[in-house]
Amino acid sequence: MPTLSLPDAQARSQQLRQTLEQHNHYYYVLDAPSISDAAYDQLMLELIALESEFPILCSSESPTQRVGAKPLDAFESVTHSVPMLSLGNAFDEASVLAFDKRVHDTLVQSGLIQPTLAQPADALDTPDSSRSTHQVTYFCELKLDGLAISLRYEKGLLVQAATRGDGQTGEDVTANIRTIRAIPLRLKQPAPDVIEVRGEVFMNRGDFDRLNQAQQQRGEKVFVNPRNAAAGSLRQLDSRITAQRPLRFFAYGWGALSIEPKATHADMLQFMSSLGVPINAKQNQCVQGAAALLSYYQHVAVIRAQLAYDIDGVVYKVNALNAQRVLGFVARAPRFAIAHKFPAEEATTKLLGIDVQVGRTGAITPVARLEPVFVGGVTVTNATLHNEDEILRKDVRLGDTVIVRRAGDVIPEVVGPVLSLRPLHTSVFQMVTSCPVCGSAVERLPDEAISRCTGGLYCPAQRKQSLLHAVSRKALDMEGLGEKLIEQLVDRNRVHSIAELFTLTVDELATYDRMGLKSAQNAIEAINQARKPPLGRLIYALGIRHVGEATARDLALHFGSLDKLLLAQEEQLLVVNDVGPVVAGSILRFFAEVHNRDIIHDLATQGVEAQTPVPLIAGSLMGQTFVITGTLEIMTREQATEAILLAGGKVSGSVSRKTNYVVAGAEAGSKLTKAQSLGVKVINEATLRDLVKS
Repeated sequence: MPTLSLPDAQARSQQLRQTLEQHNHYYYVLDAPSISDAAYDQLMLELIALESEFPILCSSESPTQRVGAKPLDAFESVTHSVPMLSLGNAFDEASVLAFDKRVHDTLVQSGLIQPTLAQPADALDTPDSSRSTHQVTYFCELKLDGLAISLRYEKGLLVQAATRGDGQTGEDVTANIRTIRAIPLRLKQPAPDVIEVRGEVFMNRGDFDRLNQAQQQRGEKVFVNPRNAAAGSLRQLDSRITAQRPLRFFAYGWGALSIEPKATHADMLQFMSSLGVPINAKQNQCVQGAAALLSYYQHVAVIRAQLAYDIDGVVYKVNALNAQRVLGFVARAPRFAIAHKFPAEEATTKLLGIDVQVGRTGAITPVARLEPVFVGGVTVTNATLHNEDEILRKDVRLGDTVIVRRAGDVIPEVVGPVLSLRPLHTSVFQMVTSCPVCGSAVERLPDEAISRCTGGLYCPAQRKQSLLHAVSRKALDMEGLGEKLIEQLVDRNRVHSIAELFTLTVDELATYDRMGLKSAQNAIEAINQARKPPLGRLIYALGIRHVGEATARDLALHFGSLDKLLLAQEEQLLVVNDVGPVVAGSILRFFAEVHNRDIIHDLATQGVEAQTPVPLIAGSLMGQTFVITGTLEIMTREQATEAILLAGGKVSGSVSRKTNYVVAGAEAGSKLTKAQSLGVKVINEATLRDLVKS
């Protein structure tokens, strides 16, 4: 029986939508989260439940619909009702002064400026020419380094989104734009019958760095800079991929508009902000005269490095819209606006050598050693070359004179060589075949751009992260061995592998920073309790690439012991549930490495004895796949997993169309959302217990 009547559910769902969109605005636009992630997820879950119980309530404007849709075959073309024009550029003060003079002279001739009058602060903020002054009032804003987008709203509802394209025709990217939480799916009321919001989709540098780290860990292509990442994300034919990208949006203008516009550009942006459209209010300013324009430019140049996003200049627009109409357009650009670009953050220097760095997952990254060069306010001696393919694509060779750029004003990168200065007999870069840190073999899988060290647990460059993974709750669960202690153990060269954690003593740990006697005792107690872990947890703790918690558990159930798994051949691995050629190959390569086999032997020497898992039995859940998310009331997630396995079922870590049930506890998150979108049956803990008992 429904807990609410349809009218009550309708009212509650509308309230939830408004609340969630408000929190989206605080989080993605203002960078000022108003509630915790858990509280946000709880509101989202309530809305999902209401829409599931009353399907009539589900609409395209709901926050639950931002997960993306099935892939498109191609983008449709969109003809802009109002052209999306580009801007003229200024690269020096003389160009800005000339722009201001042209604007000033034209407005004097039109009668909008009376040079002999005083200069009230609100000059040209209204179309009343009697209040105009000698100096023109300009609206100043940052020139974001992203992708220009037009958003068409009808009756307040987002109906279409298009790229700039050639200014006349763009691409329909509505499905992708709908996944960006900073962009409202419905405007606040009262909204015009039609308004086309023009603005920039971009990516914060911090989000970009995290995205690239994730790309590297998956062995996928990394992006060169945030702009390319934003553009590439928006041009995905599969909007579900776009939904996973941390895109943001600021409006800076408008196209078609069914109502009379406000008097000034600043007023129009405030009007759009009142509708729920994000604008860059913190950095936008109104100033008077050319001197103030240059002052704004200099101010932004100073704070540029502190901004969360990339910019490549500032934009000046005449503020009064009646003055804009008088000034008009020339060719493909307006006469009333200009972009004042920052100097290119590039320089040339000598490429002295190419070293390689080993990342946390074993990724081998080539790094250019440069003759010191001053770029973008800092002296650069090293710059990233991304990967082997990028070096070959750019044709960068040892001994070249290269162009160096500070990508995003932070990470120096080599743009390419100056071929006219290339000396004779330059050498082409060759990727190393063994790890420079531990000597293990370096491999590159056929479908990956990244070469990796196969040293795994043995490699010092990967050791800290490997140890943190091993002691985590889902692995050996050594509570008390946190990041700070692991760092000290590795930095002091005390622990080289998981096995050596079991050689630590209370007296020894008590001498480490922030480790008193009680903390040391707790840590050693957790280590001792981990000497008899379930086999699945031990396999997971080894950190074998592509082997997650669920796969480790399946391997444990199938082979029953670590010795049998270590000796398994590919054909034996492939019969394990969800183990394909990629996973099987990763397992074989891991156990083929002598260092990894030595660590497994050392674990046994230290008394680590994995507990044989209970074999699967034919039960009521045979052949059924479950995903557990959130906090259960009575059972722990580990207990629920064991109960499902004993009844013959399988527990997976991710939701797919093959999932039979999602068990949702309190504060369930994205897995529940995905289950709803795929139509997977969602049950609670009580229902799970009934299924297990039956």
